[in-house]
Amino acid sequence: MHLGSLVAALGSYLMAKRSGGTWLLRMEDLDLPRVVPGIADDMLRTLETLGFAWDGEVVYQSRRTEFYRAAAALLVERGLAYPCGCTRSEIAQIASAPHEEGLVYPGICRDGLAPQKVERALRVKVYDEVISFNDQVMGHYSQHLTGSCGDFVIHRADGPYAYHLAVVVDDAASGVNQVVRGADLLSSTPRQIYLQRIFGYPTPSYAHLPLVSGPAGSKLSKRDNAVSLAAGGNLAAEAGSLLLDALRFLGQNPLRELLGASPTEILTWGVQHFEIAAVPKASAPFQRTPL
Repeated sequence: MHLGSLVAALGSYLMAKRSGGTWLLRMEDLDLPRVVPGIADDMLRTLETLGFAWDGEVVYQSRRTEFYRAAAALLVERGLAYPCGCTRSEIAQIASAPHEEGLVYPGICRDGLAPQKVERALRVKVYDEVISFNDQVMGHYSQHLTGSCGDFVIHRADGPYAYHLAVVVDDAASGVNQVVRGADLLSSTPRQIYLQRIFGYPTPSYAHLPLVSGPAGSKLSKRDNAVSLAAGGNLAAEAGSLLLDALRFLGQNPLRELLGASPTEILTWGVQHFEIAAVPKASAPFQRTPL
């Protein structure tokens, strides 16, 4: 875990519990070759040390490949997804100017693979429509999928199923009705809403929280802002202070009387007093209060 994931954990926990809901925990470990052994267990122990308690069993995406495969096959069967044999360099030669999400796919393989091509990925067809939603923190957000990304990848032949497909399938399976996460995922949300619509799944509400940045607005590396038992230090002694600082980062105003309180007491106060309207939109440094 790092400071950004602490902020996301705290915001999602408080919003779920304040609305009388359950807080679900999912390990998004799709790309197994990049998963560091033992890191999932460390994250769970870190969350427990910080006072968090999740509801139900932890879901591991690495164990749910069969569900993603079935969902992708359904899209192909319905003519909504197709195999693509394009390399990145081929797309770059034809695509228009890059968008914030990368190159816009120009539909080279939409009508079928050329004879000399082999399948490299599976893409979902998008059409000329704008996907809009009201984010609980960032406000109204819209994206024209054709102009921003084009037909997008849901599976690579030599890799895992894409995040967009996996989270949509898992959210529906778990009955998720509220997604709270970092603002770095805001621009990918329209693709997930698009998939929800073509599968016939309900669309949850979304709240994208501000990101933790460096002192000059630069992106912080996960190594530099680690919050983890494995990172050393005395996390148990700092847990209350970290939670109070995370509350302040989210625009909340915890009582001075909470200094020295246990993580459980701080989280209880947060559930009772959390105000989504006070959460800032802009990224900012995470200010630590001296112990």
